[in-house]
Amino acid sequence: MPLIPVVPENHSHVLAEFDCLDPLLSALRLDSGRLKCTCLAVSRKWLALGTSAGGLHLIQKEGWKQRLILTHKEGSITQVACCPHDEDFIAIATSQGLVVVWELQLERRGRPERVSVSWEHRGQTITSLCWDTSTLRVFVGDTGGKVSFLRAGSSKLGKGSTFVIFPVQTVTTVDSRVVQLGYQDGRLLVSSLSRCYLCDTDREKFWRVGSKERDGEYGACFYPQNRGLLVGQPPLLYSARPGSRIWEASFNGEVLSTHQFKQTLACPPLPLITYRDEPHYNPAQKSPQSIAFTKLLYFGDQNLLTWTDSAIYIFTPQNGQVLLWTEVKDLVNIAVYRNELFCLHGSGRLSHLSLLSAERCVERLLRRESWPLAAGVCCMFQHTVTSSRARKSIPIDRLEHLRSQLSSSTHPELCVQLEEVISKLEPLDSASSSRRSSISSHESFNVLDCGIYRVISRRGSQSEEETSSIINQSASEEERLKEFSFVQEEDQVDQDPQSAERVEAERSDSGLQFHLPLSFRPKPPRIALQAVKDSVSSFVKKTTEKINTLQMNSELWQRTEFREGGQADISATTSFSEEMDNEVYDEMPTVESDMQELRSATERAISQIQDPLVLLDPDCLGETLLEWLVVLERILGPADHGSAAAGEPRESLTEEKTEGPPELGEKEDRCDSSEKEHEVSNETRPDPVRVASPKAVPTDLLADLNQLATLYTELSCFRKEEEEDEPALGCIPFLRRYFFLLDQERVRRMCLLCHQEQPEVQRSFTEAMLDVTQHSKVVEVIQRGDLLRSLRSLRELQPCSAPPLLAHLHRLYEKHGEAAVRSFTQFYPTVTPADIMTMAQQSHFLAYLDNLVQSQTEEDRLSFLQSLLEPESLRQDWLELALTHDAPQRSDTLTPDGEPRWHSHCFSWGYGRLLSLLIRLPADLSSKQKMAETCRSHGYWTGYISLCCELQRRTEAFSAICRLDDISLLQEAGGVEPQTLEEWKLLIRLSQRCSGASDSDQLTGVNGSGWSNGSDDCGGKMSPETLTLMLARCAGPDRAMAVLEECGVQLDLSPHSKLVCELLRVTEKRQRAMIQTMLERCDRFLWSQHA
Repeated sequence: MPLIPVVPENHSHVLAEFDCLDPLLSALRLDSGRLKCTCLAVSRKWLALGTSAGGLHLIQKEGWKQRLILTHKEGSITQVACCPHDEDFIAIATSQGLVVVWELQLERRGRPERVSVSWEHRGQTITSLCWDTSTLRVFVGDTGGKVSFLRAGSSKLGKGSTFVIFPVQTVTTVDSRVVQLGYQDGRLLVSSLSRCYLCDTDREKFWRVGSKERDGEYGACFYPQNRGLLVGQPPLLYSARPGSRIWEASFNGEVLSTHQFKQTLACPPLPLITYRDEPHYNPAQKSPQSIAFTKLLYFGDQNLLTWTDSAIYIFTPQNGQVLLWTEVKDLVNIAVYRNELFCLHGSGRLSHLSLLSAERCVERLLRRESWPLAAGVCCMFQHTVTSSRARKSIPIDRLEHLRSQLSSSTHPELCVQLEEVISKLEPLDSASSSRRSSISSHESFNVLDCGIYRVISRRGSQSEEETSSIINQSASEEERLKEFSFVQEEDQVDQDPQSAERVEAERSDSGLQFHLPLSFRPKPPRIALQAVKDSVSSFVKKTTEKINTLQMNSELWQRTEFREGGQADISATTSFSEEMDNEVYDEMPTVESDMQELRSATERAISQIQDPLVLLDPDCLGETLLEWLVVLERILGPADHGSAAAGEPRESLTEEKTEGPPELGEKEDRCDSSEKEHEVSNETRPDPVRVASPKAVPTDLLADLNQLATLYTELSCFRKEEEEDEPALGCIPFLRRYFFLLDQERVRRMCLLCHQEQPEVQRSFTEAMLDVTQHSKVVEVIQRGDLLRSLRSLRELQPCSAPPLLAHLHRLYEKHGEAAVRSFTQFYPTVTPADIMTMAQQSHFLAYLDNLVQSQTEEDRLSFLQSLLEPESLRQDWLELALTHDAPQRSDTLTPDGEPRWHSHCFSWGYGRLLSLLIRLPADLSSKQKMAETCRSHGYWTGYISLCCELQRRTEAFSAICRLDDISLLQEAGGVEPQTLEEWKLLIRLSQRCSGASDSDQLTGVNGSGWSNGSDDCGGKMSPETLTLMLARCAGPDRAMAVLEECGVQLDLSPHSKLVCELLRVTEKRQRAMIQTMLERCDRFLWSQHA
């Protein structure tokens, strides 16, 4: 592989392709020769793809999942535009000149509706669609030069707004074909083949932009000025001109300047960073380019984007420079959102590109483990990667790791070139480029925000002095100080043990030293560090206790191993006095005896539990665990509880205090003096959750303790005993004291089972898991507030056990609420709906459950929902939740006496799809009866009628249908059609009885004018006459009239009904005659065959 050429320093950004959309097109069947993608649009949430068959595919960008497909019979889709301020609306244009505005209604889980349609451009090819930035208005331009707009009605604007039809209005007709439309702050920008026009749509005024005409396709766009000092300034507009020129004009259409990019485009193109092939950069100079900018788009951070069929160009018009241009083959159309580009190619292929800086590109490639591609970008953009600001994105250790991942046999030149890049790296926030060159070749460093220099030694090199650091992190100061190193030099350890205070003071002074061999650092390290110590003194005070505790425990454990291994020469490796060493050695037998005693008690308890008579008897099992608990409390219990159990203060604790600093000892003395106050406060305040063991426990013993502690927690949680008869620890205190011994997964399942009766157990478990996971890298991402990035970080943790994942999801829910819960479906089955029920509000849980069920295929949803019902009682709970959230008012569906209101089944239920699945779930008779009564009490009549049919309560179903007064409930595929003449008679009587009540209910207008307006004309009213016609179609008109007489109903049929009956009689006679003829012919044929 030849050496990679280096790009000039004025290029710092690249276009990169990280995602492959070919599987998406394959799933949509858009990769075939018969069906192709014809246009596209993009918003924050959606990627909209129009097809040659008239379909519009809505793809959710998060996970690239198809959510909707909208079909059109008026030709192929030629244009599509997403509403910038309300993603529930989208506009399309077809090849026949039809414009349709769709309301998706995804938030209310309704069906998409056509809220506005325009045939104003019939017979013309629509060339551009543009949304108003503040209202639901779409501007349309076509090849004839006509520009019109149509307004979209929406149910969000109030009742009845969807029934208002706004007329389509023509804005203007320009002299030639419309090339591009733009809208900003009440001004419409129209770019045609010859001129660019600016229209004030409110005052109906028009201006020409500039005085010179042009001939060809040239675009134009608005340029918002909403950054820095320009905030509040009116937008600019840019209009393309021949010869790679662009006019810059004011918001009133006055040309301010002309930008000439012909000479600046004489630079070589930057390569496209893609997984498809290796990037190649040819530094050979290009000739000046004269390009017609057919479209202009505002893109990213104050940039302009345009393209041809073979290249993409991005300009920064404020300084008149070319940010980059890249060769991309066979381009047809481009849609942009922020710094994302979605390119449609002539072959129908889609590509997803991103504009980002070179260092950010390297960071993304490193996360995807694209090692050769990341190394190639590093070598190509050396000036950007080696700069100090790049250290925030790609630290030196990340580049070192990249170098280790490359093979010298397969990429020899690349490895050598990357080594040169690493040798030129500049530290973060170094003083100046001239001073950076004085850094030694074998060391580099980072300057933290607090002013501390962190030395990083390269592999294979030696620093002037060997150092070791203990990195301590504190929750209160981590946001400001990410790392703080305490380094201790071996040749400067104080060996004079005069007093414990002086030892600690000298140790603190010598432990805060480091040396940097830097020519630009005139002050000695000790003097420079003193200023740093003053600035972070509060941080040091808070972390001193933790540091000394860690040192004390680690040294004590190391000396135990040394003693068991037979090593006697310990004095050469310690800086403590011989007297303190003797005290520690005196303590060792006590620690070992405690562990041995705990091991013996644990083994004894396990052996007794293995007896089935003990294991299956809760009383015996409890006694066995109580005997073991006494030993556990004394050895691993909290300090105050442990000393009380032992009957005397522990010597090891006092000796460990002498080993710590004086401040720590004073704090412990103060705690001992106020022991009574602490015990009183413990009565009202729960024990703190302990997630780490206070002593080092061997691994084999820890496994046995885990089993016993978890068993004790489960037994104390589920046992039903009186409080005064239970001398041992309860479930919650034990869980909080010994969480470090528990099996997290078993405790999670236990909390799910006892959540209703003991919610405090669940809260304690959640608090403990939050403490366990507080140092995870994901927590930092979640605290930044970016939901999508947080979810991506959690997915990268997979596979992950449920308890820590639940802790992170709890943090997400507290920060983002319902928006976070809706996205938790991607973590199923690791996280179950039962877990979400314990975490989220009821309304938020319903949204999660509905999304989870709808994510399955339609034929699998019922069985999937059945699998989630553990226990079975959840069916009734979920049904009541769905009936009480996002549901109609009971006064709209129920009369004061509890009967159905007229047409109240037509109301929309927010969770109607989930309700239909819950009702169809198999259940026993009593459960079905309870569900039916619940549906009736809430006025969910479609579910109530369905359940009555299952329960063979057809009379109640017929009564409800008659009161609802909708004959479609009998005629539809899932309707309740009478099966016998007796049922027909019952139905006719009920309809005659309820017709008067329904008429009065309809006249009162309780359900609103929306139902009563169309009820008389819809033909679906329940009446003896309509039921007679239905019976006539099933059993014949003569039998239907006979049934009416038997019911005692005097009915005068309308002329239409009489005509229908006569036609049915004629049809019946002809059918009988035809059947008779066919039978005679069959008879003759059979006799002829017999002869």
